Amino acid sequence: MTKQMQKGFTLIELMIVVAIIGILAAIAIPAYQDYTLRAKVTEGVTAAGAAKASVADFYAANGKFPTTNAEAGLDATATSYATAIIKELSVGAGGVITVAFNAIGGGVTAGDTLTFTPKATTAGAIEWDCDAAAGDGSLPDKYAPANCRGAS
Repeated sequence: MTKQMQKGFTLIELMIVVAIIGILAAIAIPAYQDYTLRAKVTEGVTAAGAAKASVADFYAANGKFPTTNAEAGLDATATSYATAIIKELSVGAGGVITVAFNAIGGGVTAGDTLTFTPKATTAGAIEWDCDAAAGDGSLPDKYAPANCRGAS
């Protein structure tokens, strides 16, 4: 009598592999969704970068911060910078730059904002404070850049 060799995998081995894949997917999918939303918020941070340069130029030329988009040398209407992700970008009193987002999912609703507040140093440089909790809407901290999380 000859022994018959096992060929392939048993049902229990296949079920264990499927369970492991399911557990990994349950962990990875929410992390990936958070990552994609943070990447979308980065578009607003990048748009604010151009406005920061305009505010800094105005400050260097006038010794004070602009109070409107037009003073900062940007398009006068805040919605001129609208995209699928950004609702509007505006410069307000004291040179504060506000980026309002459209609803992009995951708890980011239309009107959630990031604000960038300039502060002049004694050396004449400008430092920027970022805050996700200021303004009309509060961008959830987990989607904001690390330096913008929580009140500054």
